[in-house]
Amino acid sequence: MKRLILSLPILILIAACAHQPEIAQWRGHYRDGHYADKGLLKQWPAEGPKLLWASDTVGDGFGSPVVTHDALFITGAIDSTGYLYSFNLKGDLLWKVSYGPEWATNFPGSRSAPTVVDNLIYVSSGKGEIVCFHRKDGRKVWSINMFSGLHGKNTPFGYSEGLLVKDSMVFCSPGGADTNVVALNRFTGEMIWKCSGLGQVSAFCSPRIIQHGKHNILLTFSQLSMLGIDAGNGRLLFTHKQDTTGNVHSNAPIYDNGYLYYVAGDGNRSVKLKLSDDGESITEVWRCKLFDNIMGGVVHLDNRLIATGHRKQELMSLDMKSGQVTQQLKIGRGATICADGMIYLYDEKGIVHLVDPTDANLKEVSTFKITKGTKEHFSHPVIANGTLYIRHGKSLMAYNISQI
Repeated sequence: MKRLILSLPILILIAACAHQPEIAQWRGHYRDGHYADKGLLKQWPAEGPKLLWASDTVGDGFGSPVVTHDALFITGAIDSTGYLYSFNLKGDLLWKVSYGPEWATNFPGSRSAPTVVDNLIYVSSGKGEIVCFHRKDGRKVWSINMFSGLHGKNTPFGYSEGLLVKDSMVFCSPGGADTNVVALNRFTGEMIWKCSGLGQVSAFCSPRIIQHGKHNILLTFSQLSMLGIDAGNGRLLFTHKQDTTGNVHSNAPIYDNGYLYYVAGDGNRSVKLKLSDDGESITEVWRCKLFDNIMGGVVHLDNRLIATGHRKQELMSLDMKSGQVTQQLKIGRGATICADGMIYLYDEKGIVHLVDPTDANLKEVSTFKITKGTKEHFSHPVIANGTLYIRHGKSLMAYNISQI
């Protein structure tokens, strides 16, 4: 009995360490555009992969869906009111709940993807409303407004970040002078810390946290700068100024082996930075003006960054060591993700491309056209459970891309 009692703390610790929260969020589990599915088709039929189901009722918007093991969640706007929808994986609507007024000017509709962590869902509207819902039934847990509650200052196109959760905190970017970036208790909505940053409005970036030196570093963009913030206490560690008057810097920085990379559509465009050993300063290594994606995401594959150009509307491969573009494929501009060794590009004309990036080459293998939905083709594609999900305005489509 004594031996059993002495073992209980160890068993409890092991059980706690073994629990890994189920996370579904913007651009995949790690926010990097990589999806873990294997056994996917390496070529599609001429008419495209099989359409499993479609819904034309998700409201106006550009936010991508997020997918768990048994459900899908997506935001959309109807008559300027934002809604969070839950579907099962067969396309049946489970529930729908309002999260408040949604953006109605300059590309009206919902902006961001929800963030699901275990049994809670976090949603941010273009008009600054942050709401936490129960995953099972959409019941509201708490809410806070980034204007009235966090001194926020909005952008010309509305708040657009996918909220980031780590441990007991959820992070958001109100863009206020004193509350530039904020950490809230994810269970109650109460403020944990605030960072004044550089006092600039936010820049549509969905942040990422990396571990380097003694810090967990939150990486994001404000209007004219990249920010590196200690995620534990909100201390501003470093910044990197953008040489521009623009404020659309939507792509989260990428971390690899002590270096940071970011890609923007204007200003510095692509930059490589070396982090100091303690993670509190940076040194610029190179810039590349040709590689200039604005909001379609960047895929890190081997020693390459892959994305479409903004001015030169082509899919490009950039060598991370030299900062030189080594491959260009003339197939349009859009949103890029990766799964099972293949690149998926959903371009702004509504064409979905399957690209083989083997051996540093970019070879288009298959295409098909999205015919449902209206307005701009801005949403990022999502892959889960052998299914490719595409959102085009009020329409959400699920395609079978599994070999099985």
